[in-house]
Amino acid sequence: MPDASEWTVVTAKRQTKGRGKPGSSWFSPDGGLYFSVILKPRKNSADLSPVTLLAAEAVASVIKAEIKPPNDLMIKSKKVCGILTEKVKDALIVGVGLNVNIEKFPDELAATSLYLENNKKYDPDQLLSEIIIELKNRYLKFLHNRI
Repeated sequence: MPDASEWTVVTAKRQTKGRGKPGSSWFSPDGGLYFSVILKPRKNSADLSPVTLLAAEAVASVIKAEIKPPNDLMIKSKKVCGILTEKVKDALIVGVGLNVNIEKFPDELAATSLYLENNKKYDPDQLLSEIIIELKNRYLKFLHNRI
C-alpha cells in the first residue's frame, strides 16, 4: 500500500484484525466505516502526532465528536472512533475506524455509534467523502504552515 499514490483511500466493510494501541484490539463489525489514507509529506514525517491530531480534528468536525488525545473520538464519554497513524517507507498511513451504523456493542466496551447516538442510519460513503475533504483541507494547511 505505501507504493500507492498520495490520497489513495482503502476501505473495508469490517475488519478481522483491526487494532488500536499496542495490546488492544478494535471491535470492527459490519456497520462501521474503516479506511486508511496514504499521505506522503515532503517534510520530515518522523513525528506522527500532528498528523494524527489533524485527522482526529477532521473526523470530529464531520461527526460532531470530542477528541480524547491522542487518537480517540468520543460522544457522551463513549468511544465512537479510533485513529492510528503509521510510517511505512516514505508514506504515512492514517487508519480510521468509525462506528457508524453499529447497533450493539459487547457489554465490556464503552463504545457507541452514530446510529445509537442519533437514532438514524448514515450513508458511510457520504461520511467518507466529507471526512476526506475535511482531512485534505486541514492537511494542506498543515503542510503550507511548515514551509
